[in-house]
Amino acid sequence: ISAGAAELEQRLADLLRGGLAAAERSGYGMWEETAARMVDAQAPGLAARVRELGAIPSSGPGWPVRLLEECALLHLLDQGWLRREELPDGLAATVRSRVGLSGSADGPPVRDHWLVLAQYDTADAKLTTRRIWLHGAASGRTALLLSYGAAGRAPEPALPVGLAFEAEVSSYPGAGQVRVALGERFSPPAPAAIRPKGLTTSEAAARYGEALRTDPWLDSCPVTLGGVVPTPDGDSWQLADADGEFALPITPAARSRPDLWRLVALSGGAPVTVFGECGHRGFTPLTAWPEDGGEAVPLC
Repeated sequence: ISAGAAELEQRLADLLRGGLAAAERSGYGMWEETAARMVDAQAPGLAARVRELGAIPSSGPGWPVRLLEECALLHLLDQGWLRREELPDGLAATVRSRVGLSGSADGPPVRDHWLVLAQYDTADAKLTTRRIWLHGAASGRTALLLSYGAAGRAPEPALPVGLAFEAEVSSYPGAGQVRVALGERFSPPAPAAIRPKGLTTSEAAARYGEALRTDPWLDSCPVTLGGVVPTPDGDSWQLADADGEFALPITPAARSRPDLWRLVALSGGAPVTVFGECGHRGFTPLTAWPEDGGEAVPLC
């Protein structure tokens, strides 16, 4: 892995020395070759980030800026691995995870009533990934269950959004790590009057900033917004504090989904509670509740 990281550092240095315009001329083949080298080096996390780099050139206005940003993050990850002995234990564990070394969920079991906040699948040519967000009623903790299935097959488990069950979960290693493994279940999913505490939009942005201190490669973090109203902002949409002056933009990917109109209809101009993922691209709504009570409405 160290040899692969050192080779990748040289590739990045060559790219910047020759100018970012060269990335557009060289095409995707160079990146695919580099990604294959990272796979050979047993660093699948580095390979995945290299493939993402390859998709940026010619991806629309401002692509050189996005390419430079991603190169900087990849350089930071390389240096984190090459100097991992100098890092605090938690950050070193995060670097190992980002490079692609899978750890085990060896944290102490936490028993709680877990509300299913959201569930959605993403897929590529080889793998389907299921993400399930949970909220602990007693601990106030937000946790992530990840499961995988072969392409075209739905992963397990499947948990209904808005229901709660009692179970134990164990954390994976890493600073600020939210991923957990599901342990013993003590009750089936059932309706429950559990709601996560809502934050303002400025508090949500601050929480993402805090999360970046422990994991600089984090695209987003789970956040529940309370008392927000979906409002148009030119050609885009935002979630604005009903009693404040700040707002968070809704991510372009979320704006293109028909579920956005479900959120707008649920609000009708009134405040709603919205759970989603807050990151540098904006806020992705995943589930919403009306402020005066009612069932969870999935948005993904």
